[in-house]
Amino acid sequence: MAKRAVHRRARKVLGEEPVALVWCEIRKPIPTPPEDVHRAAGKGRLKPGRHWLLYVGAVVFFFVVIPMMLIDKVDGLFDPPSRGRGRGRAGGRRNEPRRDDPRRDDPANGVFDGDWNLTAGQLLLRWYGHSPNPKRLVMLARDRVCIATSPRRRLSPTKAGDFQAVSEFSFDEVRVEGEAGQPRGFATFRLCFADGSWLELGRLDEAEDADHFLRTVGG
Repeated sequence: MAKRAVHRRARKVLGEEPVALVWCEIRKPIPTPPEDVHRAAGKGRLKPGRHWLLYVGAVVFFFVVIPMMLIDKVDGLFDPPSRGRGRGRAGGRRNEPRRDDPRRDDPANGVFDGDWNLTAGQLLLRWYGHSPNPKRLVMLARDRVCIATSPRRRLSPTKAGDFQAVSEFSFDEVRVEGEAGQPRGFATFRLCFADGSWLELGRLDEAEDADHFLRTVGG
């Protein structure tokens, strides 16, 4: 369960005890919006910030792994050809029928309803402008839903105490939909707005908080 610092900060942000709260993320990359829509929204970032270890891994890959692969390939050029090379290729996967991915027909990729001009789309356009960190804390109060985040690039969901509200919606403006008992690690919920738009969130942190949140919105 989230530490006391998180709940103490949540009470301060909301001005009351939260009914339920959960750390979550957008499960998939934000789709690319039309250029004019993105420009009108200020051309904010559409991807989370990357951890410095990712850049270290990229450097190691390009300067260590790739040279080793090239050396191995050069050594293979001088090896005698093995017998039967290429056997069975006629029946390989190359001839298998291509399977259609149903998500190819969904430009929004299941992230939101697809209309950038409605509430969910406008929220997405500014999602990472508030913070490069992918984590968001969704808090339910008695009469509203509050989305908060930490300005830091890195945070611990159990200890973060510097998050601040970035969006608030009354229950007349948004409805939270989710089901209790979803498989751990695959649970999702939706923010369904009054204009018909919706946004799906997942990667729920802190099992006890996630279970309580889903029971609350599912009941």
